[in-house]
Amino acid sequence: MVKIFLKFLIVPVFLLPAQTLAASLVVVPENPIQGEPIMISIVATGAAQNVQSFSFDGKKLGIFTWKNQLTGLYGIDLYKTPGIYKIKAILQSGEVLEREIVVGKRKKVEVPLDIPQKLGGNTQASAKELVSTLAQENAGLLGLRTGSHAFWKENFVYPIADPIITDTYGYQRQTGGYSIAHKGVDFRAVEGIPVLAMNRGVVRIARWGRNYGNTIVVDHGLGLQTFYMHLSKIKVNEGELVLPKQIIGLSGQTGYAEKSHLHITVRINDISIDPVKFIEFFKY
Repeated sequence: MVKIFLKFLIVPVFLLPAQTLAASLVVVPENPIQGEPIMISIVATGAAQNVQSFSFDGKKLGIFTWKNQLTGLYGIDLYKTPGIYKIKAILQSGEVLEREIVVGKRKKVEVPLDIPQKLGGNTQASAKELVSTLAQENAGLLGLRTGSHAFWKENFVYPIADPIITDTYGYQRQTGGYSIAHKGVDFRAVEGIPVLAMNRGVVRIARWGRNYGNTIVVDHGLGLQTFYMHLSKIKVNEGELVLPKQIIGLSGQTGYAEKSHLHITVRINDISIDPVKFIEFFKY
């Protein structure tokens, strides 16, 4: 009988200490200016991190998951003082993430704008009434109810097919001796063009206003709301849930409008920001 002896090589195994999961803050854009939104993501190595609190300049941010990362949105006011501001996140693990960003100054542009005859024309009296009623309408559009979580899961889209911008965000309209900021974007639209919901949300406002005309406000949760103005027709009701790209109204020229177009405003916690810069977050 042949005996076979097997030798086994014993390799010692050394247990490595568990690695701490690293996390960092990513801000887009890195160099924002007045009137722009920023998107802040917590990028974690390994498992996703849970967030205890999230803030910009001491103001709490709503948190949602986007592209598998915990994310927050902040709207930089058109008149926010340029300078250095701090972003802070406290994780459930106790880790504190901090980052500073510089908010730059927006170039000031002034353009004259007439008052339509239907609102009194270019007189001092109609200019005074315009400013007064605008203040009232704006006050009624602040502090609207918002959901405690994000209602959307898809990309935000433009509210009109083949969008062509005719008026940009952030410039000053000189009207009757008053300076009125254009805190939205205007799109070319002949009367009756379908206006689409930019994403899933709940209709908070669906009514007429002297200056904004037929207006719809869709709440997307976490303080994020989209405004659709100067409509010829409203096709939704307050409290109604709307889906992405659903037809919610038709373009028009109601209110302070000299010709048919679609005005869009995007607000984050009552701060109106550049809608085009906002949509760019969701292009990819």
